[in-house]
Amino acid sequence: MGQVVPQYGSASLADVVPSAAAALGVRGFVNQLGFRPTRRVCLLLVDGLGHLLLERYAAQAPFLSELTATRICAGFPSTTATSISSIGTGLPPGEHGIVGLSFAVCGDGIATGTTINALGWNSYGVRHARDLRESVVPERVQPERTLFEAMAADGVAVTTVTPKDHVGSGLSRAVLRGADPVAATALGDIVGRVAAATATGTGERAFCYAYHGDLDMLGHVYGPGSLPWLMQLRQVDTLAESLAMALPPDCLLVITADHGMIEAPEQSRIDFDAEPALRAGVRQLAGEPRVRHVYTADGAVTDVRAAWSAVLGERAWIHTRDEAAEAGWFGPRVLDRTRERIGDLVVAMRGAHTVAVPSAEPVVSNLLGQHGSLTEDEQLVPVLVR
Repeated sequence: MGQVVPQYGSASLADVVPSAAAALGVRGFVNQLGFRPTRRVCLLLVDGLGHLLLERYAAQAPFLSELTATRICAGFPSTTATSISSIGTGLPPGEHGIVGLSFAVCGDGIATGTTINALGWNSYGVRHARDLRESVVPERVQPERTLFEAMAADGVAVTTVTPKDHVGSGLSRAVLRGADPVAATALGDIVGRVAAATATGTGERAFCYAYHGDLDMLGHVYGPGSLPWLMQLRQVDTLAESLAMALPPDCLLVITADHGMIEAPEQSRIDFDAEPALRAGVRQLAGEPRVRHVYTADGAVTDVRAAWSAVLGERAWIHTRDEAAEAGWFGPRVLDRTRERIGDLVVAMRGAHTVAVPSAEPVVSNLLGQHGSLTEDEQLVPVLVR
């Protein structure tokens, strides 16, 4: 699997909503993806629907496979928290600062050594996770204006349709604020809520973002391409077709994903807990099995890099923080507040390999389906338009 560096500014998830905003006539945005002019947009994010997976299993998704398709990159890391942040802000990770599933945070009122799980907005790597929304304030972690705020200020009715636990979550506050949040409990509820959100009056404009996460969950547990995953892909196809039927005739339906997925069997796992050479000089590890932020002890970067390179060899791409920034992994710009969240070393796994940490991630470490790195299976996602 070769390395795919995201094409920020031309064909990445950060370009999807700005293109939709431009199609809605919102001032100041570029329609990079060429969406047709419209008064209403529904954006459906299907968690884990990689471009190559959809191609491979097109027979299970006939409606999706017939839509006009463009292939774009998710961004780095190719993981849900980072990708949703790119969708909500229109910024690459180097600017919105949500640099993975988990990462170190610092600042006023934040305890030294705090590592956050961005999906749950809680403490990472501890048995009893603590809600960090008060001490690690989402609006300070990601202070840039969201695209939803910008569209709402221009008179667009902006709605999000997500699971109940997403409403008011730390991540939603950080990157999806500015929309009217609506909770949906099942597939039929998603359709009904989206249809209501896009049924605007004459001359009014509407944008609705909807999220569905079950395909990703089954991919993690059983592997992408497994029977449960394929059956869920059929349900996703039905959801998309049902949306197309329920939406107003002039509504632009855009379907995309936050990342793809690979199968990472147990024999491909490197156990951090069982490798003294990997632990030496490391004060904190974050990220997830396919991409690791390695925070080293003072003065230990060179030695830690040498040790990780010796153990992992050709199974990983290993960059220092500055090298990863210069290579464009996080985008053309990496802001100072983002830079300090990135590991002293950034380790992106190749092939089907993972670095597991069972002591801190007992569930995630044992999942069969994984994502986060720079391979085409993880990076490439579809943009499907109707």
